[in-house]
Amino acid sequence: MFRLTFLKATSKTTTHRAPPFPVGKFSVEYLVVAGGGGGGKGNGSNSWSAGGGGAGGFRTGTLGASGAMQLTIGAFGAAAASVSARGSNGGDSTFATVTSTGGGGGGSSGSGYRSGNSGGSGGGGSDTNFGAGNTPSTSPSQGNNGGQGSGPIQNEGSGGGGASAVGGNGVHGVHPPTIGSGGSGTAASAALGGSFYAGGGGGGGYYGPVGVGGQGGGGKGAKAETPTQADAGTINTGGGGGGGGDAIELAKNGGSGVILLAVSTSVTATFSAGVSQTSAIIGANKVYTITAAGLSDTVSFS
Repeated sequence: MFRLTFLKATSKTTTHRAPPFPVGKFSVEYLVVAGGGGGGKGNGSNSWSAGGGGAGGFRTGTLGASGAMQLTIGAFGAAAASVSARGSNGGDSTFATVTSTGGGGGGSSGSGYRSGNSGGSGGGGSDTNFGAGNTPSTSPSQGNNGGQGSGPIQNEGSGGGGASAVGGNGVHGVHPPTIGSGGSGTAASAALGGSFYAGGGGGGGYYGPVGVGGQGGGGKGAKAETPTQADAGTINTGGGGGGGGDAIELAKNGGSGVILLAVSTSVTATFSAGVSQTSAIIGANKVYTITAAGLSDTVSFS
C-alpha cells in the first residue's frame, strides 16, 4: 500500500537590494543633481549681508533600462543683481522618472527679500528666515534647509543648505562674528566615482571669517571689511553660489547640474544630438557623465 505525503508550501521573504558592483546588464545606477541656487546680494552700508545659494537636489538609485529615457541638466541659478531680489533658483535635472529640484536662491539685504528660497536644498537667509530644503518632498530627502542670518540689525548672512547638512547660521554679537558656511554635499557611490556633489554656498558678511562653501562645489561667500569676493558654485556639481558682502563684494551664481549613469561594460548608451557627455571605465562599469542636455534629449541602452 502506498502512502501519499503532502508538503505544505512555506512563504519566503526576499530582500531586494541595490545591485552590487558591477551593475547588472539591464540596470542603470544613477545620480541626478540639479542646478545650484544663486547667492543673495548684501548692502554693507546698513550692515545687512546676504545668504548663500542652496545646493541642487541630490537623488541617487537604480532603474531598469527602458526605451528612450529623458535627460535634462538643470542650469545654474543666477546671483541676485539687486538687494530687492533674492538669488534665483537653479534649474531641475531629470533622468527618466527621477527629477531633482533646483537649489533655492539666497536671501538679500532688502526689506521683504531677506529669506532664502525653498528648493532641492534651501537658500540661506539674510535674516532669521531660511529657505526650506527637500521641496518638493522626496524620500530619501534630496536636500536640506538653508541657515538663518543673525538679523534683524547688524547681521551676518547664512549658508545655503547642502545635500547632507543644513546651511550654517550667521551669528552677530560675538567676536569675531560668524558668517554661515554652506552645508556639505554628499559623495556619489563608488560605482559612480565617489566624488562629492551638491554643497551649499557660503553666506556673505561684513567682517569675521569668510563663510566657506560646502564640500561638493559650494562657492565661498563674500566679506566686506577686508574685501573678499564670493565664488560661484562649481560647474556641473549643483553647488550653491556664495552670498554677497556689500555693493562691491558681489554675490555669485550657483553651479549647473549633472547626471551620472553607471552600466555594465557590455551595455552601450546612445544619446540624442543635444547631449554633452563623457565616459570612463570604473571597475567593472562604464560611467557616463552628462553635463548638458535639454528638455527633449534622451538616452537609450542596448
